Amino acid sequence: MFVLELTYTAPLERVDAALQDHVEWLDKEYAAGHFIASGRKNPRNGGVILAAGIDRAAVEKITAADPFVVAGVCEYRITEFVATKTAPALEGYREQPPS
Repeated sequence: MFVLELTYTAPLERVDAALQDHVEWLDKEYAAGHFIASGRKNPRNGGVILAAGIDRAAVEKITAADPFVVAGVCEYRITEFVATKTAPALEGYREQPPS
């Protein structure tokens, strides 16, 4: 599983100009089953996405295609973790630690 942390690198006016394309990109990744949650950070200086079911190379390819990245308004910090405990509703995402 991955925590994808976006940090805006441009003024909000430029972020907002790319927002609709970013939302469409999010919808595509949700439909593909890659993303399980996302939202803005508070204060609004970026966002967070939870991704699962893919490897790091795929995550890097997906984030590089984010319209925010293409527009040069954000950068990503990618953190991989093993979700060994979850809420019951997320049981399907539980993982076993590597041997």
